[in-house]
Amino acid sequence: MNETTGLSFTVPIAKLDNKKPSTPTQVEDLLNITGESWSIAKSRLKIIKPLLDLPRRSRSDVQKVAADNNLHTNTLYGWLKHYETSGLLSSLLPKVRRDRGSTKFDDEIEEVIKKAIATEYLTKQRKSQRMVIDEVKKLCRQQGLTPPHDNTIRNRIKALPLELVASRRQGRKVSDNTFRPIKGKFPGADWPLSVVQIDHTKLDIILVDDHYRKAIGRPWITLAFDVYSRMITGFYVSFDPPSAMTTGLCLIHSILPKEQWLAKYDINGEWPLWGLPAKIHVDNAKEFRGNMLQKACEQYNIDIEWRPVARPNFGAHVERVLGTFSKEIHALPGSTFSNTAEKGDYDSESKASMTLTEFEHWLANYVVNVYHQKIHSMIGMTPIAQYKQGILGDEHNPGCGLPARIKDEERLKFDFMPYELRSILDYGVVIDKVHYYHDVLRPWINAPDENEPKRKRKFIFRRDPRDISQIWFYDPELHSHFAIPYRDTSHPAISIWELREAVSRAEAQGRETLNEHAIFEAYEKMREIELEAVHKTKAARRSVQRRKIHAQTENPSPKNDRITDVDFDDITEIEIEPFDEMDDWS
Repeated sequence: MNETTGLSFTVPIAKLDNKKPSTPTQVEDLLNITGESWSIAKSRLKIIKPLLDLPRRSRSDVQKVAADNNLHTNTLYGWLKHYETSGLLSSLLPKVRRDRGSTKFDDEIEEVIKKAIATEYLTKQRKSQRMVIDEVKKLCRQQGLTPPHDNTIRNRIKALPLELVASRRQGRKVSDNTFRPIKGKFPGADWPLSVVQIDHTKLDIILVDDHYRKAIGRPWITLAFDVYSRMITGFYVSFDPPSAMTTGLCLIHSILPKEQWLAKYDINGEWPLWGLPAKIHVDNAKEFRGNMLQKACEQYNIDIEWRPVARPNFGAHVERVLGTFSKEIHALPGSTFSNTAEKGDYDSESKASMTLTEFEHWLANYVVNVYHQKIHSMIGMTPIAQYKQGILGDEHNPGCGLPARIKDEERLKFDFMPYELRSILDYGVVIDKVHYYHDVLRPWINAPDENEPKRKRKFIFRRDPRDISQIWFYDPELHSHFAIPYRDTSHPAISIWELREAVSRAEAQGRETLNEHAIFEAYEKMREIELEAVHKTKAARRSVQRRKIHAQTENPSPKNDRITDVDFDDITEIEIEPFDEMDDWS
């Protein structure tokens, strides 16, 4: 109760505490206490014991006990205060002088020694102790002081904290890696999806193509990992190197429910994890610093935290699980192992037998029915049990509750898709020398910028790098996405990587004017060469397999936003027919 206002407040018992001493008492480790000091503490407790048992202790009682033991009254009051505050026998230990054995000098000499150590020893030049001693002597002569003994200066240097010495002479990185502990618990990972780490690696296995069952190379995996529960939140496997696209697709898989995805692979198991992470923790690779990823995370209130440069322990959790995956993969046919000694004379290419789809099926089953079900040494239970406990709670801690499901899944997929800003001209939109057009763009042709009328307005166009045959235009008035196809619809669907390769080929041929026609002509020539060489080279088979995978891409297609080739001037004459439901893009 507040004695002034008379108001009452309910306070948890944990918040109530006895009055603490103004200066905290330093307690020595029991193993470091000598037998003599321990005996002194016990004798002091024996002296004040009668006073501790008195229900109403008065000063005269303390004075009587002090006189009986030939001690000052204030000494006994000090012992009583220390013991009653802590309740520990060690509070009655005799105080040991911290400066015992040290030599005291005048303040002027002390300042000279400190200055010399700071300017000569604690620097990146890493000067020797001899040079510090010489500097002290020089400064003392200049000020008319008697220099201290050489060993005195050496002892001052030896007494410096090792972490400080390493930091000043070798740098903060060396100091932190040597003297700072690696925390077993990641800071901030206090509930499911509070911190999700994401990383890439090239897997130690060679896969084969679907048609010829011949080796085409090692795949990449982008993996998202919940630090709190050690659950895998999502992954994406492909032959494409790390990029903003692979990171976005991994996050989409991580955030959305997994039921339909598991059904696609006919996996009998549960993966009850979905929802937006509070923070994603990633390394400093350029694919994590793209505008698309940054803006998408800001949209969904996901905080991005970049791993400090050259601090590998900050990403240890996800790297450890990737290492666990690698060990399991080494048992599969076509494994390349981690090093040549482990591989021996094993012919990885000839033993390779799994396609990308088959490997993804194996990996999904391993994650759901093996990894999530095994007891994790750091948490003492299975990842799925830890996740459920964090969600539902237990007798000790309340759960955080089930995360909200994304209402507009198509919107999420669009938001994590790479985008371009382009003006709409009278011939449509051009991205990487490829022209796109549809009548839905007509109202915005040559539209001026709202803030700078002399400039053309730029609009958002999203593009899936796996299939650039169409892009998605975001109409700022209708607040909807519309699919915009090639202006020349005779062009084949290709990926951004095939486009870049075609551009390189056209440039190598010395084309004076590099345009869309030249690019697709070069692409068709590449297709012919690949078909002829498909039995000969692994790189060609990988290219064919990549094209096949890209052709199977299920792009977002909001039902209320799809359009057909319609002349807007004659729209009233058209009878609109219902259309089929589209498959989910998962």
